[in-house]
Amino acid sequence: MAKILIIDDERAIRSTLREILEYEDYEVDDVDNGIDGLELIRKNDYDLVLCDIKMSRMDGMEVLTEGLIIKPDLPFIMISGHGTVETAVEASKKGAFDFISKPPDLNRLLITVRNALDRGSLVVETKVLKRKVSKVRPILGESQSILKIKETIDRVAPTDARVLVTGANGAGKELVARWLHEKSNRANGPIIEVNCAAIPSELIESELFGHEKGSFTSAIKQRIGKFESANGGTLFMDEIGDMSLSAQAKVLRALQESKITRVGGEKEIDVDVRVVAATNKDLLKEIEAGNFRMDLYHRLSVILIHVPSLSERKDDIALLTQSFLDEICSDYGMPAKRISDGALEALKAQPWTGNIRELRNMVERLIILSDKTITEDDVRSFANPTATASGAAGAAAAPVVQQTDFNQFKNFQDYKDWAEREYIKFKLEKNNWNVSKTADDIDIQRSHLYSKIEKYGLKRGE
Repeated sequence: MAKILIIDDERAIRSTLREILEYEDYEVDDVDNGIDGLELIRKNDYDLVLCDIKMSRMDGMEVLTEGLIIKPDLPFIMISGHGTVETAVEASKKGAFDFISKPPDLNRLLITVRNALDRGSLVVETKVLKRKVSKVRPILGESQSILKIKETIDRVAPTDARVLVTGANGAGKELVARWLHEKSNRANGPIIEVNCAAIPSELIESELFGHEKGSFTSAIKQRIGKFESANGGTLFMDEIGDMSLSAQAKVLRALQESKITRVGGEKEIDVDVRVVAATNKDLLKEIEAGNFRMDLYHRLSVILIHVPSLSERKDDIALLTQSFLDEICSDYGMPAKRISDGALEALKAQPWTGNIRELRNMVERLIILSDKTITEDDVRSFANPTATASGAAGAAAAPVVQQTDFNQFKNFQDYKDWAEREYIKFKLEKNNWNVSKTADDIDIQRSHLYSKIEKYGLKRGE
């Protein structure tokens, strides 16, 4: 059932429209002014808005503009008793789906409403498919700080405003940058990432702006830089606080003039790039210390988004953990696992200095080493991958989880096979090589487990 909002300061019009639309089985809300209408749009998932143009408290065109900032894909049908071609054209330019005059003709109204709803559904389906293809992870969380970030992304993404994303390592700054691109008008263009901390200072300018053949000793051919590669899209400059002052000056010029010059070149090249920068440093302190240019800071920080550390949003840990459980079990082809309330509370008690990245690694470890249900004891045992439990004489030590050299794996399938082998070996040893009990423990058929034992050459006492 489609949900429609009517914004009109004439009670008779609201009543008539509501009666018509509810007769067609639409769910309808109505309000008599644009300010309250925008508040409802923020709080609800409407499929369509019918909005009067001439209203006292807020003009309908203003409502249209603000509403599309809040929900860029929300169809608006504008209505007016003083309709002119000029008004219809203006409404269309501002993003309205259509324009109808008062009093509305019943057939025209219903046809326009159906067309707008069909178009809205198509836009949503297209975006869902696009996100499936792009595989951009959702920003998970219902804490106030995360909801505010999502709202800011929705408002800012359709513009070309530069954004500075701050936060600790592993908190999710890159994900914010990717959603700013995904929801922008540049989404069909490239998003190019450059980690300024990972590139030697003597190579950063070549990396960003490219170079001409022979411009320095190892420049054996012309190279296109990140700015040119991101043309028409988004350039995500991670760890911007680690960039040299020399490179900062050239980035500032590129932002001011939308032009770059390759190292060793003289030709100016036009670039159309939206820059999103990120840092884990306090740039204002870096400015005081003379390590960062104040003018560049102001160019980059038109919009500031701070991503809180996981320890500041522990209420989101349960949601994040469940998402990682589903994702990792699916990737490994393993049965779904449950996690107890006690285990979730134990996870919330961890310091999480590595933030979201550390939590995901922890969940992966628990999936591999725990039984069907992850318990509080599992969290305590496996929280520190290098520690063992100590206690009275004779007490069993908690398993030691060795660091893995991921270079040994040629591809993801190799890693999955390794992880499955280690998991099955651990479970067999835990159940004293009782195959029936182990098969029941990990929820697979006994014959299937025998096949796995043979496939991986597992032997008792290995």
